[in-house]
Amino acid sequence: MKAWLPDIIARAGATAGLAGAILSASLAWAQADEWRSTASLIGESKYGAELKHYDYVNPQAPKGGTLNSVASGSFDSFNPFIVRGTAAAGLNYQGGLLYDTLMAKATDEGSTNHPLIAEAFKYPDDFSSATYRLDPRAKWHDGKPITAEDVVWSFNFLKAESPNFIRYFGNVKEAVAISEREIEFRFDQKGNRELPLILGDLVVLPKHWWEGTNAKGRKRDITQPSLEPPLGSGAYKIESFKPGSEVIWSRVPDYWGADVGVNVGRNNFDRRRYIYIQDDNAEWQAFTKGGFEDVRPENSSRRWATEYIFPAFKAGDVIKREFKTESGEPMQGFVLNLRRPQFQDRRVRHALTLALDFESMNRTLFYGLNTRTDSYFEGQDLASSGLPSGKELELLNKFKDKLPPELFTEEFKLPIYDTPQAERRYLRQAIELFAQAGWNINGGKMLNDKGEQFRIEILGSGPTDEIISSSYIASLRKIGINASLRIVDPSQYINRYRNFDFDSVTGQFPQSSSPGNEQRDFWSSQAADRPGSRNLAGIKDPVVDALVERVIFATDREDLMAATRALDRVLLWNYYVVPQWHRPVVWLAYWNKFGIPEKQPAYVGADIDSWWIDPEKEKALEAKYKSAD
Repeated sequence: MKAWLPDIIARAGATAGLAGAILSASLAWAQADEWRSTASLIGESKYGAELKHYDYVNPQAPKGGTLNSVASGSFDSFNPFIVRGTAAAGLNYQGGLLYDTLMAKATDEGSTNHPLIAEAFKYPDDFSSATYRLDPRAKWHDGKPITAEDVVWSFNFLKAESPNFIRYFGNVKEAVAISEREIEFRFDQKGNRELPLILGDLVVLPKHWWEGTNAKGRKRDITQPSLEPPLGSGAYKIESFKPGSEVIWSRVPDYWGADVGVNVGRNNFDRRRYIYIQDDNAEWQAFTKGGFEDVRPENSSRRWATEYIFPAFKAGDVIKREFKTESGEPMQGFVLNLRRPQFQDRRVRHALTLALDFESMNRTLFYGLNTRTDSYFEGQDLASSGLPSGKELELLNKFKDKLPPELFTEEFKLPIYDTPQAERRYLRQAIELFAQAGWNINGGKMLNDKGEQFRIEILGSGPTDEIISSSYIASLRKIGINASLRIVDPSQYINRYRNFDFDSVTGQFPQSSSPGNEQRDFWSSQAADRPGSRNLAGIKDPVVDALVERVIFATDREDLMAATRALDRVLLWNYYVVPQWHRPVVWLAYWNKFGIPEKQPAYVGADIDSWWIDPEKEKALEAKYKSAD
């Protein structure tokens, strides 16, 4: 896998046979103007109306110690909400360690929120607005209360400036403070069933701090990068940092939310230290030596299968462990950038998809540990399969003249390189598709009628990209394509990725079990030209736009399933991404210094925030490896 994303709440949906029960349950909390705390889009939470603590945590987990981690590249900002700058480790567009959100996404259930800054919310039965009520205990690290005015100010800023929130909250026309603790969010359309709940994802920022002045008397500007440690509200604050190379976070001793259900038994480390290392191999060596990285999310099948043979592992001081997940998997693949003219023909994109030999790669590179991904909603009841039928077919028929005809007559299938003859067959089909699109092989090169060779450069940032790209590039070169890999440093990679400055790049598209407003950021025409959006392919398709809106305004679970399957099918048949692979597990390797709850949340696989430092284990490791040095 390209990356492990522990902060993304994973993507499990209910089975199709439970759709009716889920619909009834989800509507049970959709009563007009009734204050709700815990809320779910796919059924009642297993915790009922109030979460005391997650059932997998140790509520009496001891506090203390330091969690050491590594980060790639460097950083030049503590502002994660804008396109400019590279935010420091520990920060992300959801606030990270520093900021709390109105509500917290559950770690062990799909599409479920629990109270955080907001203790409750309500909405009318036509879904035309939502009102959130703040917890009176909520405060900033300077002791000042978090107010409705902070929420309104945060909403206005994020919707105007943050690429992640512009379309997510696209149907929210305004936020109004109706009292010191209540905020009403008013929508420009009715029927957006998801919107009242996902407003809980809003990061709340301190208006008084951002509108104030720094130590030099200069007015702060939240629209610009900054290395001034900001005021926050979360469990941690920035203790110290070295620009570009290290940042240390310390646990806030009087954190207001320590006793809120989502935090009990979690946030147990006194410090979280991030050291920046430029090279993946250097990161690996640092992990094997100890002291730099205590927990390593492993993404390399080769390394997982063959390289855990260093002395500390053999001695039992480093443990590797597989955590199974019960959620769906993200689509991961080589994204084809439609902003480049050579990728605008669907036949070309289809041909490029045919050229990827997953089976050989899985056998020779991945030790048979990966599974091919063939849906944008992999592993969920939302994934399309077979031929369209029922309500999905009815929906797709409305766009029949704008869709590939085979979408209605053939089951979508990726090539399977299962025999020695398969490569010849699929590459021949790819050559035929290129010819139909005006590209022909001449002198061993795939040329257009102007004599220009077809070119594709894959953007990467390290050795992992070399491993996953090399076989694919070799296949493309066999049919006369000028294929190559461009490795750049992490900072340049991030900037080029944000600004869509690539022919192709490995992208990942995680999905929730109740997709909705975030689909605009993935696929909509409006997102295609906005730097920092997740529409990496640059899709501008009226059919896709229409299906995204149908997903957002689905009337019930059955309607949502039909609309999502239709969207999935259209995305697949347009070949915007050359699908790669997935694993329904999380691989973690860690130094044996932790206390770990016996049970971990199967929904996300592992919750490191529920772990704690075992002082005796840590002392033994320090004595052993310091003496070894």
